[in-house]
Amino acid sequence: MLLRKLLLTPFYTRIFSVSQYGTVSELYAYSSLLLVLLIHGMETTYFRYSIDKKDEPDTFNHALFSTALFASVFLLFALFCKNGIAELIGYKSNTNYIICFGFIIFFDVITAIPFARLRNQNRALKFSLIKFFNITINVLLNIFFFVICKGSENEFLASLYNDNINVGYAFISNMVASLFSFLMLLPEYKSFKFKISLSKYKVLLNYAWPLIIIGIAGIINEVSDKIFIKHLSAPHLDALQQVGIYAANYKLAVLMTIFIQMFNYAAEPYFFKKSKFADAKESYRVVMNYFVIFCLLIFLVVTLYIDIFKYFIGVKFHSGLPIVPIILLANMMLGIYYNLSVWYKINNMTSSGAVISIIGVVITLLLNVLLIPRIGYWGSAIATFACYFVMVVVSYFWGQKVYKVNYDVGKISVYSFLAVATLYIRKIFVTNNIYSTIAVSTLFILIYVCVLYYFERKNIKQLI
Repeated sequence: MLLRKLLLTPFYTRIFSVSQYGTVSELYAYSSLLLVLLIHGMETTYFRYSIDKKDEPDTFNHALFSTALFASVFLLFALFCKNGIAELIGYKSNTNYIICFGFIIFFDVITAIPFARLRNQNRALKFSLIKFFNITINVLLNIFFFVICKGSENEFLASLYNDNINVGYAFISNMVASLFSFLMLLPEYKSFKFKISLSKYKVLLNYAWPLIIIGIAGIINEVSDKIFIKHLSAPHLDALQQVGIYAANYKLAVLMTIFIQMFNYAAEPYFFKKSKFADAKESYRVVMNYFVIFCLLIFLVVTLYIDIFKYFIGVKFHSGLPIVPIILLANMMLGIYYNLSVWYKINNMTSSGAVISIIGVVITLLLNVLLIPRIGYWGSAIATFACYFVMVVVSYFWGQKVYKVNYDVGKISVYSFLAVATLYIRKIFVTNNIYSTIAVSTLFILIYVCVLYYFERKNIKQLI
């Protein structure tokens, strides 16, 4: 999904108005919440109870049954209640949006566990190919509808585009791509057997239910800002325009987000498998160090080269560029939290993770409500960073009492301070000449990399 956003954001921010892009962002925010609810923590639960290979087939069977059941009930509800749902969220004249998202969510939920199995079994090639073709189909269909068909002089092609559907073609493209992923994963379903043990299912649900809270809290922290901006922006502002500007600039942090998601794809099954070994804690410490270093490098590249990255989105969205550093740091904090969360996942203490997530939600809701009416989408950016920062602090101190890992907190803090300081020092040397600005930015990045290498040279040599 993130790569799809990466590729389609430049396209959407140029063909859609700011308000139309706000509509797309809002509806995907709702879908993200529904995905968490319907998958209900079964991905992580599957990894947890598939550590022993002999338990994997039975765990896969139960997890797939559970997600398929939830997805099917949801799809029926969406189809039969589409008019009421559309009116409830303010799109009563666009019930086709609800139908599309019903199928998108259905296919994404029922493929979640098969995708998790590919990750767990280190079948990276198949996983990557399916994801690649999903994105390719989605992008090509968007181009087909919005570039080739719209305004075409060919009668047949022009007939395929209806102005009343408008942004709905973006959702149709996604729906077809999601269907393709499902068809490509059909061989994974062959091992499914309708033999469900209630006692086994109860064990899985007991582990999973706090993950639902964690997931919902995570989505609230991630996407509720778009919804809040729509409803809490000052009366003199166009609310959907504010959503569109904020969402588009949020996407400039997508390099950080993609890195974190790719890391999680590999790290989550790795953390569970590694937990059986004596050197697990040392591995977690080393992973955290280099995770933060890569995140800080991404932070500097995006912020110091913002004069280049800003063309990733349309010019009409550039007024929101100053929030990008805050969003990048917020996403880095979220990634650090994912690393820290290993303590409650491997110790079957997912309810503790739920408590931390609820703390994060309270901060998100409170700060959004207080700040958006006063400073607009800046309030959402600040709320996002504050939420994830507090979650990191709480998880670290709580986790050290349960499962002590000697993370290099001092070193990580110094590296982070230097990265932020580098950004602000470089601003002194900004000129109207983009080439000189890029040259200075490159120099600062090289200096920062040299500093990192000086302090990490021994560890790097050991790794090599």
